[in-house]
Amino acid sequence: MSAPEPADPHIWLEDVTGDDALAWVRERNDESLPSLTGHAEFAEVRDGLRAVLDSTDRIPYVRRRGELLYNYWQDADHPKGLWRRTTLDSYRTAAPDWEILIDLDALAAAEDENWVWAGGAVLFPDYERALVQLSRGGADATVVREFDLPTKEFVTDGFVLPEAKHRLSWIDRDTVFVGTDLGEGSLTTSGYPRVIRRWSRGTAVADAPVVFEAEPTDVAAFAAHDSTPGYERDIVGRSPDFHTSERHVLRPDGSRVFVDVPADAAADLEREWLLVRPRSDWTLGPTVHPAGSLVVFDLEDYLAGGRDGRVLFTPTAHRSLSGWDWTRHHLVLSVMDDVVTHLEVLTPADGWASRELPAGPAFSSPGIMDADPRLDDVYLLDVDGYTLPSTLMRGDLADPDAPLETLRQAPTFFDASGVAVRQFFATSDDGTQVPYFVVGAPDATGPVLMTGYGGFEISLTPGYSGLIGRGWLERGGTYVVANIRGGGEYGPSWHTSALLENRHRAYEDFAAVARDLVARGITTRERLAIHGGSNGGLLMGVMLTRYPELFGAIVIMVPLLDMRRFHLLLAGASWMAEYGDPDSSDWEFIGGYSPYQHVSAGADYPPVLVTTSTRDDRVHPGHARKMVARLREQGHRVEYYENIEGGHGGAADNAQRAFQWALVFEFCRSRLG
Repeated sequence: MSAPEPADPHIWLEDVTGDDALAWVRERNDESLPSLTGHAEFAEVRDGLRAVLDSTDRIPYVRRRGELLYNYWQDADHPKGLWRRTTLDSYRTAAPDWEILIDLDALAAAEDENWVWAGGAVLFPDYERALVQLSRGGADATVVREFDLPTKEFVTDGFVLPEAKHRLSWIDRDTVFVGTDLGEGSLTTSGYPRVIRRWSRGTAVADAPVVFEAEPTDVAAFAAHDSTPGYERDIVGRSPDFHTSERHVLRPDGSRVFVDVPADAAADLEREWLLVRPRSDWTLGPTVHPAGSLVVFDLEDYLAGGRDGRVLFTPTAHRSLSGWDWTRHHLVLSVMDDVVTHLEVLTPADGWASRELPAGPAFSSPGIMDADPRLDDVYLLDVDGYTLPSTLMRGDLADPDAPLETLRQAPTFFDASGVAVRQFFATSDDGTQVPYFVVGAPDATGPVLMTGYGGFEISLTPGYSGLIGRGWLERGGTYVVANIRGGGEYGPSWHTSALLENRHRAYEDFAAVARDLVARGITTRERLAIHGGSNGGLLMGVMLTRYPELFGAIVIMVPLLDMRRFHLLLAGASWMAEYGDPDSSDWEFIGGYSPYQHVSAGADYPPVLVTTSTRDDRVHPGHARKMVARLREQGHRVEYYENIEGGHGGAADNAQRAFQWALVFEFCRSRLG
């Protein structure tokens, strides 16, 4: 029998807003910020980044709601932001005539609240009402208020909910699906709604009839109404863990029909079709559909027991499906070949015939930004790359020969002359080839900043960042993006190969890329800094405690670090499907890498900066606080900054974002010499 673990002497730092904990936070901020910010270069970088974020030449990305285009916008004059709309004809002009719906700065001032915009769901098809969500300081928890678009006023007796982590969606003008915190039994152990109700206008939410309940240990329950004319339907279900779901079609009489697909599959019900993308090999009769494939069925036939499907996509060792979008008569697939994206259009009426959409230059990332399959075949396409500012275009798949119309061209925020984008492959410990991008001058001798994520099937694809460009590349640095396992760059198998007991592969991949950079002469250990946030912050923590000899500086942002207690803190229980259950035998492999437990007094750690946010109600700030306390306890110097607001993104407005990224860039540059 193993000896009991010693008590955690820093557990008091998990008291998010406790007086003692916040006093400790302020002391650490006061210790670190003068040395991090007390020089002219910091202010210069911060102000340059703020200019990028506040630039009025940025593309105002829009969502179409009927005949109008909606946009949320922040700049120097509106730090909290404006929710606004305009017409397509006006949007085509250099200076659109925006109709302001909500001025969040004015609202926050009037109500003495630090409101952060969290979205507005506009009701189809009249677009006269919206469910607006507002967050205090950027937290995931929001308040909900119904908003009347014609009068531009909140509906005083409308659908209103106090602060919580809600699940809310329109059914019709007088009815919504709602899951919220109604006290004991209403939330899962992950802190998300467990019970879904059909809430009618003018009634108390607690009195609304229950339409679905998840298990207490599930991640969450969910519900949605499909308002496609002629195909109206309600979907309810639950997510037993982060990677699985159970779905039902809710019939008008209250009965439910189970959508019998693999629990780990993505399922999409669109008009008469059911799309299924399994995350593991799916045996259906005599056929095995490999993980990451896409199969289409007639929905009603499938619900009745039929299993005749058509394969629309089959992955290969280098080719994967990253997503799809519907228009009225077409299906657009986003396909990656070695992390380079292109788009394919499938047409059901023509036997799912396929053709390609224009993709852009090498190492660019095209993506559908907006399409409404309830209306037509119009879509908005955005194309960018590491050195290619975004171009926003409008197309219509109803006319395959019509040229794309350029609506907006983003400005150039940094001088990319001489900057090249190259892709290399590193060999991980088990022989796997791991791709990574290097962005910088091929003959650069300046510092290198590397990032990665490696979790939850999230892919890191080429994209333009004015912050990285102006704050790092333009100042002589090179930027590296590692596409390690745990992500989705090669489909579900790339993710599942680093799950649970195989988590170490993601860390071995990242270390392999670091070694490969040195072997190729791109950098040296002393000139290599790394940064990552959230799950990427966990990655940074493992690099610090397991591979400190590979790096010259490490930045750990809004991280998970104490993997012994992650499942007990905020939304942590929802991630056990990714990492495992520390209260079971899984601790044998989790404990092998958990950074907090592996801090050593005798280790030679590189300089480290840890950042987090008090208002992060997703990843508990206690992870960062306790890690810093333990490093200090063991005699190590560590810089720390905790933003008192900002949520999981670490910042609530552009000023805070610019400050945060200036900290990252200047810490790395100064520590690398």
